[in-house]
Amino acid sequence: MKNFRLPEKRYIASFDIDAQKTFTPLCPDELPVAEGDRIVPELNAQAKLSSLRVASRDAHSPYAKWIASPEHPSLTPITGYPDLDLYWTKHAIVGTPGFDFIDGLDPKAYAFQSLKGIEPDKHPYGACYHDLADRYSTGAIEFLRQHGITAVICGGLATDYCVLNTVLQLKNAGFDVILNKAACRGIAPDTTKAALEKMEAAGVILAENAAAIEKMR
Repeated sequence: MKNFRLPEKRYIASFDIDAQKTFTPLCPDELPVAEGDRIVPELNAQAKLSSLRVASRDAHSPYAKWIASPEHPSLTPITGYPDLDLYWTKHAIVGTPGFDFIDGLDPKAYAFQSLKGIEPDKHPYGACYHDLADRYSTGAIEFLRQHGITAVICGGLATDYCVLNTVLQLKNAGFDVILNKAACRGIAPDTTKAALEKMEAAGVILAENAAAIEKMR
């Protein structure tokens, strides 16, 4: 992939993955990722390289079965639900500030938005499927194909969870996928490093920033 060249702009989409306040220090009681609120300039820069801009958002219910409690602490396993694996701190509840895009991202700029995790008994990470087994499509892959997209530039939050899963879903669907590392932030250094290695092993192109991607023309 060292000789990869970007196709014409009309074949490129940019994908803002869960770039929501819930994953930033702006919502410290939810799932804040360090510097998560600083990715906006790079997301906007990569969008200029594409003809189509899409996004995903966690869209959760206040009654979700995965919400952590004193009896079920965050990141402990859940059993009995095929589309839930872990308990999580309550986050991205529809109608709260955490659900909103990070300031500086224009909701009207997106041609398509994937809303995931709406059902109380589902908590998917990737933006392309509603379930953990990648069976029930959100329509994101079909939308990109319908518009003739062959390459997708990705960024968002967090590198080691939703970004990782979305990028691999797109790669498995046959797209050339470029990860803009400057447009991402991870939860922890070790899991972020592992996620980057996994994406690279799958054939994803890792770029330092949007400027480096532009040089791939």
